[in-house]
Amino acid sequence: MLIGTTKTITGSNGDQIQIETGKLAKQADGSVVVKQGGTMLLAAVVSNKEAKAGVDFLPLTVDYREKYASAGKFPGGFFKREARPSDGEVLTMRLIDRALRPLFPGDYHADTQVMVSLISSDKQTQPDALACLAASAAIAVSNLPFAGPVSEVRVGRIDGKFVINPTFEQMADCDMDIMVAATIDNIMMVEGEMAEVSEADMLEAIKVAHQEIKLHCQAQLDLASEIEKSKVKREYSHETNDAELEANVHAYCFDKCYAIATSASAKQDRSDAFKALSAEFLATLPEEEQDEKAELVGKYFHDVEKKAMRKMILDEGKRLDGRKTDEIRPIWCEVDYLPGTHGSAIFTRGETQSLTTITLGTKLDEQMIDGALMKGSEKFLLHYNFPPFSTGEARPIRGVSRREVGHGNLALRALKGMLPDAEINPYTIRIVSDILESNGSSSMATVCAGTLGLMDAGVKIKRPVSGIAMGLIMGEDGKYAVLSDILGDEDHLGDMDFKVTGTSKGITACQMDIKVDGLAYEVLEKALNQAKEGRAHILGEMMKTMSEPREDYKPHVPRIETIFIDKEQIGAVIGPGGKVIQEIQAKTETTISITEEDNKGMVQIACDNKEGMDKALAWIKGIVAKPEPGTVYMGKVKNLAAFGAFVEILPGKDGLLHISEIDWTRVENVEDVLKVGQEIEVKLIEIDEKTGKLRLSRKALIPRPERNPAE
Repeated sequence: MLIGTTKTITGSNGDQIQIETGKLAKQADGSVVVKQGGTMLLAAVVSNKEAKAGVDFLPLTVDYREKYASAGKFPGGFFKREARPSDGEVLTMRLIDRALRPLFPGDYHADTQVMVSLISSDKQTQPDALACLAASAAIAVSNLPFAGPVSEVRVGRIDGKFVINPTFEQMADCDMDIMVAATIDNIMMVEGEMAEVSEADMLEAIKVAHQEIKLHCQAQLDLASEIEKSKVKREYSHETNDAELEANVHAYCFDKCYAIATSASAKQDRSDAFKALSAEFLATLPEEEQDEKAELVGKYFHDVEKKAMRKMILDEGKRLDGRKTDEIRPIWCEVDYLPGTHGSAIFTRGETQSLTTITLGTKLDEQMIDGALMKGSEKFLLHYNFPPFSTGEARPIRGVSRREVGHGNLALRALKGMLPDAEINPYTIRIVSDILESNGSSSMATVCAGTLGLMDAGVKIKRPVSGIAMGLIMGEDGKYAVLSDILGDEDHLGDMDFKVTGTSKGITACQMDIKVDGLAYEVLEKALNQAKEGRAHILGEMMKTMSEPREDYKPHVPRIETIFIDKEQIGAVIGPGGKVIQEIQAKTETTISITEEDNKGMVQIACDNKEGMDKALAWIKGIVAKPEPGTVYMGKVKNLAAFGAFVEILPGKDGLLHISEIDWTRVENVEDVLKVGQEIEVKLIEIDEKTGKLRLSRKALIPRPERNPAE
């Protein structure tokens, strides 16, 4: 018996993706299984029938989890079960959310949950590239109101050729990695990293992605057409409107809103003025109606505020803070602000400020990764913090938010390609950006502060990176304005948030969210070119503060030396139960890590004083050194016996100095010549081939006395 309905997508590269519904999770409003190769994702969506009282937005929750069983693995930890989502899973949730959210009706306010789970993995297919397709398909076969379908693909580039949804293995050869979300008609979202590519190349990658996405969207439409539930969409009424009140708010407030918008005031002053105007209108209503209509007045006033700002920009080319559309806010920077850190920088642009620190550590400081699909370590970390005081708010802190994870990841991707190679940089690097003020584009401030902080720390980055956030205002008549270095209000009330980072040679990362339909590629091209000019200006301002990395690390930065030893010698350096390496660290005040790489042992020694470093290096080299016949060693007498002495010539390597080899003259008692603990020079004269025992000689280093004729 056949269960379920299936559609197959044949991609431009010949890969096949199956979408199946009606077999699993049938009590959800919509559910599908998406399969490519041996990788399968289950997506389910449920939305409440009614909205909660007082909710005037879409409470959409997107959850993405990678089941360890999908790859035949046990979760780590004591409980051996999946716990809180990893940063990678959180980033995939954001990719799905940002594609779906704009496509729900603006007046739909019911709690909605989309859950996507990786239930099988072939360990080659990257599941995050299929997650948005699965989520959208689950909504498409439901009765939820939705302006989709939408899908998402990853675009890589290998040897100049674009590759759709490259495998894990192929990613190592890609100089571009971007995720693009789109409907059949419109681009919705772009995010990714690149190896200093041109604006034209990035635009071409988006176009290639869109052609593939159209196949995904058509397959979803075809599937939904065969599902009875999806043919009649849910009726809902989540808003109460008052046309007369709306008209009165517009008539009373628009001109006054326009005057506030054109006053070029600071963020807090402008916010206070808008709040005062809204309260002023509310006070014109009969007292008994004010509480009842306060919520609607707030909603209609927000619409008036949005219209006033957009009209000002489109008609006059003026912005809320008085700038022109392509003008960048004033910038000031400072490095070495925090003397106790390994590197620090302040980057302030307008009312947005990042205080960033750099910490340089050893291999022991690397972040261990043990996910369902990924296992390894990461030696470059970037953490972004957004405290409530940065926007003048007081609210509880509930841990790291998804937004903080996302903004930190964007800044990390912008900078990581410019870090020096491992041979030049032996350190694990942690960047922490604390946003102290925020009025738009704090993630781009993090990129700029991160660049300055790295140079202040003495990290030999290849080229400095700057970043800018671009905005867009689209008019109903087709008129539009691209805005450079947007404010928070311009992001909130505008039609696009497009963040671009790069060096003087090209783009290193981007993130774009589009909130309008029908955005032409020529508008994107203009935004990219205007962003390039803005990045160059910002980079120029940064270079006035610091134009290249310090010649050397700061005095309190731990120095790291790396040596390689034979793999078989790793155990000797570590010792039984770690005894040897712990003794070395304790007596030399160093930190030592040993890993196996390319069939060799990599020993990394970190120390903040040269004497300790030299001692540790000599100790380890002594342990791994191989005794060579004919070599002279400074040895230490360990034990005495009637027939000679045992002398340690290398750590853990003793040889026999026979009584006959102590001196040219006859030695009756070893104790007459040698003492335990005494240091003497000896020569290794033989290594027994069978036993490996070492034969030493002291007399071989002493001139032989001349014999008289009688002797």
